[in-house]
Amino acid sequence: MKNSIIVLSSLFFTFTTMQAQNDRPQPKPGPSPTVNVGKPQKFTLPNGLKVMVVENHKLPRVSFNLSIDNAPFAEGAKKGVDDLTGALIGNGTKTISKEAFNEEVDFMGANINFSANGGYASGLSKYAGRVLELLAQGALEPNFTQAELDKEKAKLIEGLKSGEKSVQNVASRVENVLAFGKNHPAGEFLTEQSINNVSLNDVVQHYNTYFVPENAYLVVIGDVKFADVKAKVEKAFETWDKALAPNLSYNDPKNVQYTQINFVDMPNAVQSNISFVNTVSLKMMDKDFFAAILANQIFGGDFNSYLNMNLREKHGWTYGARSTIKGNKYITKFTASAQVRNAVTDSAVVELMKEVKRIRTEKVTDKVLKDVKAAYIGNFVMQIEKPETVARYALQTETQKLPADFYENYIKSINAVTVDEVMAAAKKYFMADNARIVVVGKGSEVVPALEKTKIPMFFFDKYGNPVEKPVTKKADAKVTVQTIVDNYINAIGGIKAVSEVKTVATFAKGSVQGQVIDFNTKAATKGGFALDMALPAMGMTLVKQRVNDKTAYIEQQGNKKVIEGEDYKLMKSQLHPFAEMYFIDNPAITFTGIEKINDVDAYVIKTPKARFFYDMKTGLKIAVEKEQKQGEKVAKSMLYYADYKDVKGVKYPFKITLEAGMPIELTVSEVKVNEGVTDADFQ
Repeated sequence: MKNSIIVLSSLFFTFTTMQAQNDRPQPKPGPSPTVNVGKPQKFTLPNGLKVMVVENHKLPRVSFNLSIDNAPFAEGAKKGVDDLTGALIGNGTKTISKEAFNEEVDFMGANINFSANGGYASGLSKYAGRVLELLAQGALEPNFTQAELDKEKAKLIEGLKSGEKSVQNVASRVENVLAFGKNHPAGEFLTEQSINNVSLNDVVQHYNTYFVPENAYLVVIGDVKFADVKAKVEKAFETWDKALAPNLSYNDPKNVQYTQINFVDMPNAVQSNISFVNTVSLKMMDKDFFAAILANQIFGGDFNSYLNMNLREKHGWTYGARSTIKGNKYITKFTASAQVRNAVTDSAVVELMKEVKRIRTEKVTDKVLKDVKAAYIGNFVMQIEKPETVARYALQTETQKLPADFYENYIKSINAVTVDEVMAAAKKYFMADNARIVVVGKGSEVVPALEKTKIPMFFFDKYGNPVEKPVTKKADAKVTVQTIVDNYINAIGGIKAVSEVKTVATFAKGSVQGQVIDFNTKAATKGGFALDMALPAMGMTLVKQRVNDKTAYIEQQGNKKVIEGEDYKLMKSQLHPFAEMYFIDNPAITFTGIEKINDVDAYVIKTPKARFFYDMKTGLKIAVEKEQKQGEKVAKSMLYYADYKDVKGVKYPFKITLEAGMPIELTVSEVKVNEGVTDADFQ
């Protein structure tokens, strides 16, 4: 861990007692600092590629940013073709294999990557010519193959599946669907079917249609000479055939007639995601652009904003609340969002709306505006030193049709914004009377309280389709902890078969951000338990947990925590191969009702620190929600069980999904019953 050293500098002022000096007028504020944004030298190739070169000889490095500024387009039933095309570009070329391409890039210490909208390369200036050649070859001579397409499809689908249980992912998707519509480029979304609809020919046709030079820009920044780089660019890109991508148009989305809550029920949600959303048309050339971005900073754009100070600092409901608005030549959206505990979802909505009305109706103080300007300008000045920022500004100047001195006057434009202009921008762009408040959370816990806010509420599924209000089912009076446990034991093999199980060892594998993960457990009915979660390729153990007849501990990356007392007893019982054996006649364990888990109705049994879910139809355990105290906060995690298979007369889940921050899907390769487990495993 790096140590942070904070150097405190004390400024001492010396005052004179002379009256003449006391009467001396205070100095006037100096002029705004000037910024020198590198001015590009420009030229255009016959095929339409526009090139901008900014010479910067401070460091022996160079970067090339190729960007294709096509109009947005919808992909329809083949949503995903753009993602797949971008993923396949750069996997070698028609003349260089993928391995040889990557090896040469690594040898030069360069960085080259591609997307469906261009590519980026950087490296030492002594390799500038070759880096440019590889960028051009990768972009203009892609080697599309069925094998690589199948790999990229599998990756995309895997990522899609892993995100389906994420409240944040669902919230983002529904936000866009409701704000823009499913047929709008900004509102359509990936599905497994749409990805599978994409063929290799679709990728080739998509590339030929949209990866064209007429709307393309190449920004070169670094230790190069204009004349030299001009000749090299002309040679590298001269074979790119002149073409123009289709310029499709779409109806502008409309905001709702009145503010409303759009609710999505996710029964597995341990907290709610709240988003205040409305579509806006804000261009960087608009006269109120700078007032709008400052209004956003004050409302929710940085840590000291109204929204964050209220929801996080005053009430402690969230780790952070933010808002975003950006200038764009197309319709975009203003959003303000936070993730809060289920119990305070309604209160957070009320407070969010209060802050929206505050920024629209109360003038910000001169001091607050001055402080926000200073912070914003400070960040702008720091960013302007980075080559990638210069490249972005050069590109935006062209694509957004900005004046040549737009960024030179940026600080001046910020400082010129008045208190009245901030309020006017807030009234225009933060639409308190025409907003969607998209809430994704656990309906059974948050809907009754949200209804008391008196804000009209409509219900949608995870894909933005209208649905009826979620109804909590009532269980039959005969359902008890005993009947649920009996059904579960019968479903997995019966009490006789279960009673014969003395030890269970489970071996599973999954992946985390591309890294293979081993997840192995061993358990004994007498109370022993061992868990090892590791990254074998890195030789790293992430989590080690042991429970025996005397004590227990959890070790995470070298930090060991011993579990004792009542916590030890509880842990020992719940880590039994069949924890349900401890449920009967325990007053601390209760049946709480019926809830949906992944669209399945399930009976819920609550223990002191966990909740167990059992499929009402099959009786099988399908999920466990656990609580763990982290300082003053309680963290929740989910385990999902599926694909039950018989091993020596008892059924065990062969698919386990762990959801604690990010979903990890585990596939069980083997379950050993009454073999391969000793007391030494639990030490």
